[in-house]
Amino acid sequence: MPVTAKIAQRMIAAAEKKAEEIGVPMVIAVVDQGGNLVAQLRQDDALLVSIDLSRNKAYTAVAVKMTTAILGSVSQPGGELYGIHAADGGRIVIFGGGLPIEEGGKVVGAIGVSGGSVEQDTACAEAGLAAYTE
Repeated sequence: MPVTAKIAQRMIAAAEKKAEEIGVPMVIAVVDQGGNLVAQLRQDDALLVSIDLSRNKAYTAVAVKMTTAILGSVSQPGGELYGIHAADGGRIVIFGGGLPIEEGGKVVGAIGVSGGSVEQDTACAEAGLAAYTE
């Protein structure tokens, strides 16, 4: 199933609810399997830098077909993907908050969240991802 606007909005609503629960304003982005933006929300007072970061986290997760946290762990100095953060015009993000959306073993899109700590961003992204199949 493609990531439609309706699905993206449902995912964003779930991530937004989690952000409100933890009290941290976030920017939430959902992209399709080509890394194209389907929907994005900036909560009031969310960091401006999080606009690009959330979109790029989602883009990264779909482009490399893994979470941005896993990519971060394999792209440290000495890691097999060291230097990947400089690829694709610098759009690749190597810290948590970007999760691929998988269906039937295939990556069909991704969600990216930015605005808090990596742990907070990831928690909100996980809440959004859980809403994909609702």
